[in-house]
Amino acid sequence: MSESGHSQPGMYGQGRRRRRRRDRDVGPPGQNLSGPSRDREYVPRERRDGSEEPPGPLLQKTPIILAKPPGERVKRDSVPTSGGQALEKPIMLIKSREDGGKPGTPPEGGPAPYPTCLPDPKQRHGSSCFQRSVNTISNTCTLLTAVIGQTKLVPPEKMKHSIKLVDDQMNWCDSAMEYLRDQTDMLVVGVIGLQGTGKSTIMSLLSANAPEEDQRGYVFRAQTQEIKERGGNQSTGIDFYITQERVIFLDTQPILSPSILDHLINNDRKLPPEYNLPHTYVEMQSLQITAFLFTVCHVVIVIQDWFTDINLYRFLQTAEMLKPSTPSASHDSTGSSGNEEGSEYYPHIVFLQNKSSRDEFCPRNLKKMHMAVDKLMAHSHLKYKGTLSMLDCNIFPGLDRDYLETEVNMFLLPLMENEGEDALTKAGSGAAPLFSLLPGYRGHPTFSSQVSKLRSQILAMSRCQLSHTILTEKNWFHYAARIWDGVKKSSALSEYSRLQA
Repeated sequence: MSESGHSQPGMYGQGRRRRRRRDRDVGPPGQNLSGPSRDREYVPRERRDGSEEPPGPLLQKTPIILAKPPGERVKRDSVPTSGGQALEKPIMLIKSREDGGKPGTPPEGGPAPYPTCLPDPKQRHGSSCFQRSVNTISNTCTLLTAVIGQTKLVPPEKMKHSIKLVDDQMNWCDSAMEYLRDQTDMLVVGVIGLQGTGKSTIMSLLSANAPEEDQRGYVFRAQTQEIKERGGNQSTGIDFYITQERVIFLDTQPILSPSILDHLINNDRKLPPEYNLPHTYVEMQSLQITAFLFTVCHVVIVIQDWFTDINLYRFLQTAEMLKPSTPSASHDSTGSSGNEEGSEYYPHIVFLQNKSSRDEFCPRNLKKMHMAVDKLMAHSHLKYKGTLSMLDCNIFPGLDRDYLETEVNMFLLPLMENEGEDALTKAGSGAAPLFSLLPGYRGHPTFSSQVSKLRSQILAMSRCQLSHTILTEKNWFHYAARIWDGVKKSSALSEYSRLQA
């Protein structure tokens, strides 16, 4: 047999060939009987582990080696050759974490780990490896689901102060969009009233503030003493505020405001081309805001500080006539009364009597006030009765439900008391010590208790659909922007302004 592994048949037997190769003397070069290719000295081969070949009968080995053992392949792949580029590592789709090392880094002194998605070549079956891969994917999906669930449960951002929904130039603002969410359980409350009736103060107390807090920290800025002295107005346009209970409050500038008219005249502000006189423009602004609130609000609060102004009810009836019709289900708004009367939306309206005196809390006078409002609003489609009651608030415990036959949505608020003035109403120091500790007779509950009862009544009102489709908070914002744009371009308002001019 030659060193190349091929045998020469016919010259020697198998047993004799093995003995002769081991026992014969190696001659000088050129005298070898095996041929010219066998003229080098014989050197016993060493094993791979370093030991010499033991003497004895040799076994026939595999003549041709096609591949290297797995151990050498892994070691060669893990160690780059000098002067050449390292072999490319296999792509690992999913790799299990190992203690004490970064993911994707093989441990020192050992072969590179196998991917988790592929079975280990040392194992006969890859079922256990496949099961570990499935468990890893399942745990990852569970973790992602938990993280997404926690993100959805994060409370919404709390507003610290109101922002503009419509600015003083009657332009729509988009800054309120970031505070809205994709949920439908919301309540929209708007307010209208004459100048100085306390609209911003009442809306701040209903939304986020308490009566004992400093008014300079209210979410809706109230009139300062300087503005009151010069007869000015604090609010301009429409202010927006949303609470954590998802109640949207809209505070508006005063309707038919003399200070806004004075500002237009003295500052020579240019009027839109469709308005000729400043007082017509101020009236149109008030009608636009009121008609807008009648379309996008669930509850509209009408605040007055004395009972009552007949011109205010005429103004409400005019705004109701100029109110844009409710868009159809296909979002095609008809400029006139194209829809049926039963499909039109009308909000709840609440008449709030602010700064009420002791005489107005008298049951006899209260009954007359309810009868007067009922007669003035008899032909209105606004929901002005049946949703708010002072008798349910236990303000008049001696009166039954039948005392007010025509009970409208009316609520009375007394003057906002001051602790210094409240101390003066106590009994004189010359009276008995027991009676000197008691407060003076008011004839009505305190302002704080009345505001709390009003807030509970407002938040308990029904939340009807504002349109023919259910609106989320973000959809309501886009719906309100479209309604405001339609109100500004309303042909009915333009015709009314032409007739007034």
